[in-house]
Amino acid sequence: MSIEEIQQEIIEEFSLYEDWMDKYSYLIELGNGLKELDPKDKNDQNLIKGCQSRVWLVAEKKEGKIYFHGESDAVIVKGLVALLLRVVSGRTPKELMESDLHFIDDLGLKQHLSPTRSNGLLAMVKQIRLYGVAYSRIAD
Repeated sequence: MSIEEIQQEIIEEFSLYEDWMDKYSYLIELGNGLKELDPKDKNDQNLIKGCQSRVWLVAEKKEGKIYFHGESDAVIVKGLVALLLRVVSGRTPKELMESDLHFIDDLGLKQHLSPTRSNGLLAMVKQIRLYGVAYSRIAD
């Protein structure tokens, strides 16, 4: 599936919930399904700067694509990590650099998160794009 198709799928899933409390519950459920990071990956190098809660993001390039793993110590943020990784993991560096991750705005996430969580979400997106730039310059 393309980045656009996955974003549309996520938008449709969230449209099933009218109430934001239900949407938050769904986010928490998604976060609970996220595979835990290896403790050695929970280090300062993988820590996202700009997040109030602690978020770790690990990227590795295999066969021209970047695969992400992540985790957070906050339940809602962990759900945000799960959503982002669902969209961006397994993409080429070019796709990451050029993608329009509009699902964040389309879902109304930024408006319904606290300013610090919203800033943290933007910091995660920025870091993902930086990985795209960095890995575009590295051969497999």
